[in-house]
Parts: sequence; C-alpha cells; structure tokens
Amino acid sequence: MKIKRVFLIVLDGVGIGELPDAGNYGDQGSNTLGNTAKILGGLSLPNFEKAGLGKLTSIQGVSSQVPGGVFGRLHERSPGKDTTTGHWEMAGLILEKPFPVYPHGFPDDILNEFSNRTGRGVLSNKAASGTEIIKELGLEQIQTGRLIVYTSADSVLQIAAHEQVIPLEELYRYCEIAREIMSGDHAVGRIIARPFLGEPDNFYRTERRKDFSLKPTGPIVLDRLKDAGLTVYGVGKIEDIFCQQGLTASNHTHNNHETLAYITELMRKDFEGLVFANCVDFDMNYGHRNDAAGFAKALTTVDDWLGLNLSNLRLGDVIIFTGDHGCDPTTASTDHSREYTPLLLLGPGFPQGVNLGTRKTFADIAATLCYWFGLEPWPVGTEFGSNIE
Repeated sequence: MKIKRVFLIVLDGVGIGELPDAGNYGDQGSNTLGNTAKILGGLSLPNFEKAGLGKLTSIQGVSSQVPGGVFGRLHERSPGKDTTTGHWEMAGLILEKPFPVYPHGFPDDILNEFSNRTGRGVLSNKAASGTEIIKELGLEQIQTGRLIVYTSADSVLQIAAHEQVIPLEELYRYCEIAREIMSGDHAVGRIIARPFLGEPDNFYRTERRKDFSLKPTGPIVLDRLKDAGLTVYGVGKIEDIFCQQGLTASNHTHNNHETLAYITELMRKDFEGLVFANCVDFDMNYGHRNDAAGFAKALTTVDDWLGLNLSNLRLGDVIIFTGDHGCDPTTASTDHSREYTPLLLLGPGFPQGVNLGTRKTFADIAATLCYWFGLEPWPVGTEFGSNIE
C-alpha cells in the first residue's frame, strides 16, 4: 500500500509502564495509563481498545482480548524523559548525553547575567510545581515586578509573570535572552514562558505559554521530508520543539480541543506528507498536577475524536498515536516519568492483530517515514512499515 499522508499524534505524557532504567530517574512503579485506570476503577476507551491499546500494558477497563490493529511499544534510547528529547528522537535524532538539569537551582552567574540583561530581579530559583510557585510568589511578583524563575526535574528554565505586570511580548523577549544565556554546558532543552493571571489565592496559568527550545543538534527527518517536496505540518508546540525547522506550515494550537479540530481540518485537505501534532493537555493540565480524573477525561475526548474521524481517512492515510514520555498523575512526583510509550497505527485497509513488539528507539518512526515516502533509509532506527504490507 502506498502511504501518502501520515498523521503523527503525540499524546504528551502518555506512558505505558516504567522502562528498565526507570530507577535511575526515581520513577520505579510509574505507569501513566495503567495506574490512572487502577486508581479510577477503570477507563472506557473503546476506539483505542480496538486499536490494541490493552495489549501493551494492563489497563483496567481496556480489554487485551480483542485482535487489535497494528500496535507496539516504544523504548526511548536517548537519556532523559523530557519533551524535546522524545520528539527529537521520533524525528531521528538520538542524544548521547542528557540535557543538563538544575534540581538545586541555577548558578548565581547565570542569574546575575539574566538580571543585568533584563533589568529585572529574580524570585524563587528552585525546582517547583508551576501551579504551586505562582501561589507562593504570585503576589510578590506583581508587587515587585521581579520574574519568577524556576525549574523541575526536567531540563527547563521557566519564567513566570503576571500578564498585567509583564506583557506577553516582553516575557517572550526575556525568554529569548535566557535562551541565549543557557548555551554550552548550560544548554537546557527548553526555556518556557509561563504567563499567569488572577488574584491572590486564585492565580492560574494561561494557555499563552511559549517554549524556546534548542535548535536540533543534528539531522532530523522533517528536513528530509521537506527537501523532498513533501508537506510537513506542525500542530501545537511542534514548531517550538523544532524551532520551526523542517516545517512547511504550522499552527500553534493551545490545547487538545484546538489541536484535534485542526487535524480534522487537515484531513479534508489534499496534500502528501506529514502532520506532526502534539496534544499537550495530558502533560500540562493533568499529569503535572496529579489530576488522574482530568487525565482520564482527556483520554476519553481523544478516543471519541478517533471514533468520529476514522471515516475521514483515505486509502493511503495512516494515524500514528504515541507519547514522548510518561507523566503519571498517581505518583507522588509531579514530574515526567521514564516510561515506554504506545505505538498504535490505524488506516483504511490496515490489517488486524499485527504486533510490532517493543521497538528499540523512537527513531523507528523516522525510519518508517523514510520507508513510506520512498526516501533514503534513515541512519538510525528500524522501519516497521514493511511489517504491515
């Protein structure tokens, strides 16, 4: 079967069980889907069930007895458990060493340079939950105009400010300054603008976050697709993760609803190539906040969307659902978790009951894209397209 359009949908933070090295990251026992289902007494995901999700890990309420479609699971080869690392590896770029992390805060010389260049002082400088840090320091940020700078277990420097005190464009400019400073040995994966609104005791983060990622440090398959004359749409924060590289068009949707609606629009268009989309709500709204019920509701929303949109696929179309890491909302941690991620493929004429097994790297996706579009084999990863012909 000639594949003409690929819809690669990343369910951000949806993992399916701890990787063998999870203990090195403090993530023993993490299983984002399995644990979420268990704590809630089961999940109802009939369309993902038909695709074979229940065959990948034990998920209460999701049967493992159906034939399934084309399914497998992915093992991240790069060290780390962050968004940038996961997406880069899907695009065929495997990291040899992890991005730097700062569990005890950033060095004084970094913050001094940042303050000198922005003209603003800094609050916090510690690893913290984004929602908790604005509860703690939101009022002081408003009163002083200083910037809340914090991190997490991931390779990020995050800057929070009230939108009525620091206009968005100004906050974004400060993030660009931080991106310039955080280079060399301090080259974190992402600088993240975290605007918030509200009043004391009722501060809330807005959807106008923006990520300032590193530019890819090696070749990515998106460039190869683009150079071959194929369309490459980025949907959601994909443009931030890849710094626009390799994209022919982009729509920075802000939530799962907008992302899924735009994918539906693209299904109606005539093009040949890739739609690379990120559904951010699992991670941003629920995983980091340990909101298992919200996480489950978001899964149901995507499952419903899948049931409604399978009929929009044409012969030669394929949807790939996967994740970039885990973000188990049932554990004490509010950070990402080092987990396997699902690999579910659906399309008209696809066979049933094809188990792709455990893939050794997310880069198998890049290798398969090259195979499907008739391009030179990708140098890392193993294509799985020939398994379903």
